[in-house]
Amino acid sequence: MTVASPVYRRILLKLSGDALKGPRDFGVDPAETGRICSEIAHLRSLGVQVALVIGGGNYIRGHEAAEQGIDRSTADYMGMLATMINALALQDTFERMGLETRVLSALSTPEVAEPYIRRRALRHMEKNRIIILAGGTGNPFFTTDTTAALRAMELGCEVLLKATKVDGVYDKDPVSNGDAVRFEDISYIEVLDRGLRVMDSAAIALCSDNRLPIIVFNLLSPGEIARVVSGEKIGTIVH
Repeated sequence: MTVASPVYRRILLKLSGDALKGPRDFGVDPAETGRICSEIAHLRSLGVQVALVIGGGNYIRGHEAAEQGIDRSTADYMGMLATMINALALQDTFERMGLETRVLSALSTPEVAEPYIRRRALRHMEKNRIIILAGGTGNPFFTTDTTAALRAMELGCEVLLKATKVDGVYDKDPVSNGDAVRFEDISYIEVLDRGLRVMDSAAIALCSDNRLPIIVFNLLSPGEIARVVSGEKIGTIVH
């Protein structure tokens, strides 16, 4: 894979749990997880410092469980634990590739992960380790989108990359609407005013307040992560 020199040196990549399940209906697909990790490993070879926030939707989504009658706080904690499963799967895959990786959790899980401490996370990144940020914010009622925005700002990341199954932000669902129009760039305020499902409103507001750009791109297209980091006009930038 040949790309130009990266324009971003420290990034936060937000992955959904669904990204890891590949063609499966549930859980983690080793082949798809390996492909994603290989692309992230390539970023490391370019000298890019990488922090990952992973969701847990391939196992459970807190808000959906709550709609089925589970207490919302309990459902959200279940979702946080699902992100731990995914984080460990990613860590194992990276380490089999020979990459130093650390899982840092907002929940206390000392047997399998370090506690999330900002200075510790920064030190790991400075040592060129990939860090995987699991357990959400550690609080119910906050999504992993909000976690991604918060951690990106805490760690001084230059951009938040939101990996999805579509090639950017559209004015309506492109899967069910053939006439959907993709935005090359869009403002935070317009995303909120239009009710576009880029990230949740709390995450968008956090990025807006701190002028952190968001790039939404298609994770399913091979090599896309490296091209985004090299500054190619891919996907949609929210700024």
